[in-house]
Amino acid sequence: MKKALVIGSEGNVGKPLVQYLKENDYDVVAYDIKPGYRQNYYMADITKPIDLIKAFDFKPDYIFHLAAMVSRVTCEQSASMAIHTNIVGTQNIIELAKYCDAKLINFSTSEVYGPNNSIMDESCLPKPNNRYGLSKLLAEQLVEYEVKQHGLRAVTLRPFMIYDENEDLGDHRSAMIRFAYNLATGRSIEVHDGSARGWMHISDAVRAIEAATRVENYLAINIGNPDVRSIYELADMIRIKLGASEDLINVINLPNRMTLVKQPNLQRQKELLGFENLVSLEEGVDRVCENIMKRI
Repeated sequence: MKKALVIGSEGNVGKPLVQYLKENDYDVVAYDIKPGYRQNYYMADITKPIDLIKAFDFKPDYIFHLAAMVSRVTCEQSASMAIHTNIVGTQNIIELAKYCDAKLINFSTSEVYGPNNSIMDESCLPKPNNRYGLSKLLAEQLVEYEVKQHGLRAVTLRPFMIYDENEDLGDHRSAMIRFAYNLATGRSIEVHDGSARGWMHISDAVRAIEAATRVENYLAINIGNPDVRSIYELADMIRIKLGASEDLINVINLPNRMTLVKQPNLQRQKELLGFENLVSLEEGVDRVCENIMKRI
């Protein structure tokens, strides 16, 4: 049985990934900073490597590194925390992976590209325009350095807009969930004029993440959905599904340190991961809206 260590196991990607790995014959140990007590779960801060020492005895085959400080807003507000968590924390996990001779699946972000790449191809020069993207790009470079200089086995994934109908609610969450919750409860939403994204359902994302274990050589790989739609179209789909008023959608200019359109090149996803999305945007919106109505 393959053994997997999932660091960041309690997040909106980590929880479904742990479940998916268990269902596909992995022995899984989970780590997160959130307090909890259950079998094969440990509380740890990735910036304090002594807290991760228990993973040495487990000797995982694969380490899925999902732990990070995320969001352009919070990373600007708490700059030193973002750098410490996303860079120093990643170095600690790298050392753990080398010690265990485990393969590292490093979870990065599409924010590394910045706003100046019309097609976000893995071979282009990333130029992030916010601290979140910058810190994750520097973490990627640490991973690549360790691969080239110290024999680390690793793959980096750059996700584009992953969502889950069961994810936590709140203003810090993705537009999909915020739009659905606010519209369902009669609150207005803000849509950035001209913005567009592709949306990847969590059930597709976990398949792509697990498939990265079979990529032999180090590469950065985009994962996402090629069906890129305007954010206004997404908002209107959700509005119609929930029977909300058109007056609740307010179109505003793009805030600072954001990217207007994210158009990923997903060729590596297709060729190296052998992966294609199964959940369409329409089906995903239906799932999100139905779930939101049950939760409010």
